[in-house]
Amino acid sequence: MTLSVIIITKNESAHIVDCLKSVAFADEFIVVDSGSTDNTVALAREFGAKVEITPDWPGFGPQKNRALDLATGDWVLSIDADERITPELAQEIQAVLTAPKADAYEIARLSEFCGRFIRHSGWWPDYVLRLFKRGTARFNDVAVHERVVPQSPTLRLTGYFEHYPYANLDALINKINRYSSDAAAMMYARGKRATVFSALGHGCWTFVRIYLIRRGFLDGRHGLVLAVTAAAGSFFRYAKLSFMSSARK
Repeated sequence: MTLSVIIITKNESAHIVDCLKSVAFADEFIVVDSGSTDNTVALAREFGAKVEITPDWPGFGPQKNRALDLATGDWVLSIDADERITPELAQEIQAVLTAPKADAYEIARLSEFCGRFIRHSGWWPDYVLRLFKRGTARFNDVAVHERVVPQSPTLRLTGYFEHYPYANLDALINKINRYSSDAAAMMYARGKRATVFSALGHGCWTFVRIYLIRRGFLDGRHGLVLAVTAAAGSFFRYAKLSFMSSARK
């Protein structure tokens, strides 16, 4: 069985080499770049990846489907540039492909935030479907929070990705602002509406869910910061939707 790795990028020079090195056991590397201004493309090509540069940004789901359409392997492993395959997971994937028991597999992610791997706060084990037989699954066409939609039941691997999503707190705050705008636009297009009071309710509930129910307090100050920023993201998402609703009446 051959394996294609697919990655979408934009300005990922700090991550792309380590990401590709972690999946060096694969047979093919597909990188779809949406206009990097750093040397991401050069680094990926130097590693041996096939790089496609797109002039537009259709959203995460459609962009990942573009990468998927370029893959030629029997199986596909989708990985983000800020993720790493551990050696144990690499061995498990290779073993699974010799005698697969399903057409798609979920893999856990262990994410790092400001120098600490987060074991609570809803961040662990964070299973994501990333390994699948080509032709049996695709990403849903959404701008953010995309996921793989399989045609058959999935199994879970015991290994995990290491995930380095934010270089610092500024990066997290910037992403919250960007994602909340995209999510609000997506909800508005689906006919959802909100008020500033419902936005406040969503924000408060998000904090309770992450910090108390999902035991974010066990992650120390990191957990408190993550709960507060997640609550802010939820509030901003619905607050932006409320302004869209009133502005377009």
